[in-house]
Amino acid sequence: MRNLTHLKIHEKGIIKGFTDETLSVKLMEMGCLPGTEVSLELIAPLGDPIAIEVAGYQLSLRKTEASSILLEEA
Repeated sequence: MRNLTHLKIHEKGIIKGFTDETLSVKLMEMGCLPGTEVSLELIAPLGDPIAIEVAGYQLSLRKTEASSILLEEA
């Protein structure tokens, strides 16, 4: 199973779960719900943060936050 940091630009995945229970609550409040499709939209020049599209809007995440989101293939 891959995490969000393994996606390439404009590649999509479906959120399967989370590795950090505390952080998962924060991410779900921002629209990162299991079963939701996400795509990687932008990567900052130094690699951190990244921007994803989820639930119809773009969300910026640190790589540490993004690595806790587990994905299945879209």
